[in-house]
Amino acid sequence: MGRLAVILGSNALGPGGEEIAAAAAEHGAAIVQRHGAAGDPYVLPHQIDHAANLRPLLEQGCDRVLAIGSVGSLSTGLGVGSLVCPDDFIALHLGLSIFDDQGAHTAPGFDARWRGEVISAWEAGGQSPRDGGVYWQTIGPRYETPAEIRMIAPHADVVGMTIASECVVAGELGLDYAALCVVDNLANGLGADTLSVAELEADRVANATRLRDGLAAVLPRLGAVGR
Repeated sequence: MGRLAVILGSNALGPGGEEIAAAAAEHGAAIVQRHGAAGDPYVLPHQIDHAANLRPLLEQGCDRVLAIGSVGSLSTGLGVGSLVCPDDFIALHLGLSIFDDQGAHTAPGFDARWRGEVISAWEAGGQSPRDGGVYWQTIGPRYETPAEIRMIAPHADVVGMTIASECVVAGELGLDYAALCVVDNLANGLGADTLSVAELEADRVANATRLRDGLAAVLPRLGAVGR
């Protein structure tokens, strides 16, 4: 088995983010900052070049990806701080492929075997993510309106702007891909008040410690440098 790659999202860019990245790198995993490295200009979700992020991983000997994503919950029963390891996604608007021929006709998805390893490792590390769920990818960079949330909530569990695109490209490159989604907010319209970016950022900071500790416990179990 080859090396593990860990892709970090917006969770790793705010206060506590450096500790999250350090926890991942400490165990030998290849680290990708999805939105750009700390100190560089922030790359908006719809402007991310996923192929450019993922191709170098092949040269680094990686064969599997653990992607960390910040998401909004589509149900009040799935509260802030929850962890979800989705097993499917919806991204009907997405027209994305590294191929320009018939190779683009793929059937993408999260790798079932690798998902199982990730969930088992996280449980053994003392945190139990929800096993399964549907990730709905919106275009971004804006957040969704309450009406949009009412439309998509019956069909998905969490909403974000990047994981589906990344999963498609990873699969086309031959990388096993699983995502660990951290609920940083209730989707717009589910809470008592309109979604506040300031409140979202505060919840994200609160989740940073849990994510850092989770990665520190999980990566040794996953064999970050191969086995």
